[in-house]
Amino acid sequence: MNDHDRRIEAIEDLGEVLIETELEVGRHEETREDAKRNVILRAVRIGLGIVVCIAGVFLIVFPGPGMVVLAAGLAILSRDVPFARRLLVNVRARIPENERGEISRPILIGGLIVSIATVSFSLWWWLLR
Repeated sequence: MNDHDRRIEAIEDLGEVLIETELEVGRHEETREDAKRNVILRAVRIGLGIVVCIAGVFLIVFPGPGMVVLAAGLAILSRDVPFARRLLVNVRARIPENERGEISRPILIGGLIVSIATVSFSLWWWLLR
């Protein structure tokens, strides 16, 4: 058995363990197919949440609605990752909001306009100049 075959076998074993774990602690799926689908959806949600969080961190440094994007990424992650719920509370506390607890429209729209203008100018500067 070569190294490639061992890796394939390890990945298949990991998949089986993930499905068994989902059957035991998940939303009590009826079949292995349901458990497999939920494992894949969870992996996609976690991956998407990480990408959105990274984009939010970049937008904190660069002009844009960084805290709002970071909060969106943490909201995506919070469904599957327990510590993301606690971080989301801290991030939401730093975002200015109106009396109903919503993010104010001027901040959201202003940050979006600044982000679009900055990205457009950067693309023009590097590609079309």
